[in-house]
Amino acid sequence: MKSIFASLIVASFAASVLGKDRPCVFRVHAEANPNDTAAFSASVPALFSGKRVAIERAPRLSERDVVAFYPYSTKDGSNGALFQLDEHGRVTLDALSVEQRGRLLFVLVNGRPIAQLEVDQRVSDGRIYIASGLTKADIDSFKKCWRLIGAKKKR
Repeated sequence: MKSIFASLIVASFAASVLGKDRPCVFRVHAEANPNDTAAFSASVPALFSGKRVAIERAPRLSERDVVAFYPYSTKDGSNGALFQLDEHGRVTLDALSVEQRGRLLFVLVNGRPIAQLEVDQRVSDGRIYIASGLTKADIDSFKKCWRLIGAKKKR
């Protein structure tokens, strides 16, 4: 009975996060201490090296922190985008870029790992740049969630 109740809670939480009004998911996870327990971190393969890397289970940034984006096409046929964060996201990214310097951030979009970013400098402008790897479907879903950078806010 407890497992059924727990499953219902998890399902209702997932439905609220992935509801019809939010068709896109954008998560940024920080590299974790490899000695953290499984409750706080998970081991995943790094995108470029293939080595196992520990990442924090809880995302530091989510789609709730994004207010606008600017998509573009790449030479390889995929898409990239620049994401503008709200004030909470800007402060969080600024703090992350200071505390995680020399470490990795992992960006997941719609449940897929899209980018692995090495933090090499402080980022205080509240913008995250994803160079490539996004699909047309990703861009179409983003248009339902956020305004385009440069477009005026709807009243």
